[in-house]
Amino acid sequence: MRFAKNRLRTAAHTAVAVAMGAAALTALPATASAATDGLSVQYRTSATGAGADQAEPWIKVKNTGDTNVPLSSVKVRYYFNDSAGATYRFACSWAVKGCANVTGTFGTLAHPTATADRYLEIGFTSGAGSLAPGADTGDLQLRFYQSTWAALNQSDDYSFGASRTSYGDWSKVTAQLAGTTLWGTAPAGNDPEDPPTDPPTDPPADAATLFDDFNYSDYSDPRISAHGWNVRSNSGGPGVPGATWAPEKVTFSSTGGNSIMNLETSTAGTAASTKQTEILTKAMKFKNGTYAARVKFSDAPKSGPDGDHLVQTFFTINDLTAPMADDYAEYDFEYLPNGGWGETSDILYTTSWETYQPDPWVAVNQHTEGRRSYNGWHDLVLTIDNSTIKYYIDGQLFGTHDAAYLPERPMSINFNQWLIDLAGQTSTTARAYDQQVDYVLHVKDQVLTPAQVTAKLSAYRGTGTTFEDTVPGS
Repeated sequence: MRFAKNRLRTAAHTAVAVAMGAAALTALPATASAATDGLSVQYRTSATGAGADQAEPWIKVKNTGDTNVPLSSVKVRYYFNDSAGATYRFACSWAVKGCANVTGTFGTLAHPTATADRYLEIGFTSGAGSLAPGADTGDLQLRFYQSTWAALNQSDDYSFGASRTSYGDWSKVTAQLAGTTLWGTAPAGNDPEDPPTDPPTDPPADAATLFDDFNYSDYSDPRISAHGWNVRSNSGGPGVPGATWAPEKVTFSSTGGNSIMNLETSTAGTAASTKQTEILTKAMKFKNGTYAARVKFSDAPKSGPDGDHLVQTFFTINDLTAPMADDYAEYDFEYLPNGGWGETSDILYTTSWETYQPDPWVAVNQHTEGRRSYNGWHDLVLTIDNSTIKYYIDGQLFGTHDAAYLPERPMSINFNQWLIDLAGQTSTTARAYDQQVDYVLHVKDQVLTPAQVTAKLSAYRGTGTTFEDTVPGS
């Protein structure tokens, strides 16, 4: 894909956009498909005009075999030309299978051609389910664009079909099942079965690390304090003025063989009845590197009426030494299942803070937002190096923030759940909300990919390690 003419989009699109890094490939011979398996791909586009600022490959994947096909094993590749070396972002506008179950990552071809040097690989989570023989996915209304919203020229893109304004079989898009190509022809010399080489190496094993599987009995377990955590009981913000931070509402259980920490927040519509929860490291000793956690967000209360302006979080922070102090730092994942702060429905924020002033309120930050439900378990990864801050959700890049927001001082690691106010639900009926946490990981001064985070977690659990902290004090 070439620049047609440089220009910036004047208004951001409302759909959630995801950017992923390129993966270089090495060519291997094609492999024959199994006799009982078969896939086909239909394609159409609604972005055919010259100078469009986004490509719109809409597809349907069909099971042409005679056995059920789990969509989590299916990968579809759309090939395009990028002579400008731009950064691309993926978005799903609508999908019969649900956009939350569709993923998009970008890769680089090992053997560039005149019409392709990059590809968009479309995948599916387990939530997309399976395709029975003869069934298809229905519409997958997908799009991608340059991070600058520069105008595109798709005419030299291998997989683009300007005349394809209605669905039809399209062999210039490939489809794989469990690593075997069952449909389409890739650009010459670029078989999609070639294994990716990004990430190229495992991270060094001796990096200073905090890992906690939250394998505790209850909030008063002495190992919690010994491992450097504080279950909050002191008063103060954030949240409803006069609410209580209740350590007894932080509980632990075992689910599926893993220990789980649960933060419960409850209210009966008054400040006196509101109990919020937080757990944080006692030391502020975490700065650059990788932060990761698996967190379960909840859209609805486990009991009582819904609607409260709830905030469910995973974040790092240090103290504000003075209003607008330039050595303040905070990096947040914040999910608001019922809106709040002027939002009327569910929204997830990732926010990088430079500083703020509490009264009158002045904020200096950069944020990325996703306006959809994030109910359920999610893998959250934050990386900070000397140039950028990146936020990943379920392996997909969610937001990249500027060097202007890099931390000057070390921080603590925190999880909390609290109410912005009592205006979302005014009932005096008692209700309670849960936020759950599976584990937390910090690797000092190393940027790990989400795949490397998963591998490191698996290594800890494979050896039965439930806690490690080798990060030196600040």
